[in-house]
Amino acid sequence: MKKILFVINTMGRAGAETALLDFLKKINQSEYEISLYVLMGQGELADRLPAYVKVLNPSMSHLSVLTRQGRWRMAVTVFCAFWFHGAWWGKLRSIIRSFADMVKEKRVQPSKLFWRVLSDGARRFETEFDLAVAWMEGGSAYYVADYVRAKRKVAVIHTDYQRAGYTKSMDQGCWKQFEKIFTVSKEAKRHFQAFYPEYAEKVFVFHTYIDRDMICLRAKEKGGFSDNFDGMRLLTVGRLTYHKAYDIAIEAMSILKRSGRKIRWYVLGEGEQRKRLEKMIDAFGLKEDFLLLGAVENPYPYYAQADIYVHATRFEGKSIAIQEAQILGCAIVASDCGGNRELITDGEDGVLCELTPQAVADSIEGLLENEGKRKKLGRMAKSREISQEMQTNGRDFVI
Repeated sequence: MKKILFVINTMGRAGAETALLDFLKKINQSEYEISLYVLMGQGELADRLPAYVKVLNPSMSHLSVLTRQGRWRMAVTVFCAFWFHGAWWGKLRSIIRSFADMVKEKRVQPSKLFWRVLSDGARRFETEFDLAVAWMEGGSAYYVADYVRAKRKVAVIHTDYQRAGYTKSMDQGCWKQFEKIFTVSKEAKRHFQAFYPEYAEKVFVFHTYIDRDMICLRAKEKGGFSDNFDGMRLLTVGRLTYHKAYDIAIEAMSILKRSGRKIRWYVLGEGEQRKRLEKMIDAFGLKEDFLLLGAVENPYPYYAQADIYVHATRFEGKSIAIQEAQILGCAIVASDCGGNRELITDGEDGVLCELTPQAVADSIEGLLENEGKRKKLGRMAKSREISQEMQTNGRDFVI
């Protein structure tokens, strides 16, 4: 029986983590012994792992990585990793060098500063695996490249690497350790190859599996909107981070409200930008109109009950949220960027627009005014064939 190790940064409620859960369920457990190591050792999806997956962490916390208590636990994990295995000066130099690169690029992202510390200070295992899979970029990739013993190593990239904030000095040549590098979309592949042309020949597209039946079933469960609002509902699902462009969405909502329409915009997700966004919502007078509902265990009833799903982001690898909205027949408005562009054909099964407050507002208003178009786009989105190449190339992936 072949031994496979998957490594992921956290098991928080997000697209890559959800995709991993779905993928693990598709692997034949009679052929493979599956192990998982979670670099941060926490995340609210940990209790949804299949029973046959051997978790190598000595303990796992189910705390969300986005709550105050969860962030405190993460800080403790980073602190312990800094001292574990020694090499303190090397770890400190890595932080300083990465910070200098981020300042130079004018994109300081504190969360990425510590991926090297976490990978260098993580537990190490004597077992040699037949295959080690870094399921995410960042800490997972660094750890698998440097500290996992495996006959083969592959990695999965879920983002636009050119814009995600990584630097070559941060990566420290980790990608040369991988036999294959999979990206979740053609656009993500193109961006990674532009960033690392020397690895172009070993980059392949790998469409992560989406469990359509599970999504449709869970959409019928109790839940969803509970505010008895009788106007039009807009929905966005995603972490409260810079690249999700909620600042643009808030301004777009301000424009829509000035038109006198009876609408509310709901956001499912949590993140480090909550306080900043709450201040912005208050400044625009939208406390009753742009609602940050936080992360929820089952978002699917919200999709099913929304009038329009909006995904106006600065960049994407390949959005799980858009695919979930398509499966549930939502009329979709999305920003015209790599990742979104690959999932939506403008005017046929959704609307793509420029990422400006006015363009987003105009695209939404165009659908609010035309119920027939909303329904048609929803039908076409639902009938769209979701790429499931994993089902055909998945065997090549794990052997």
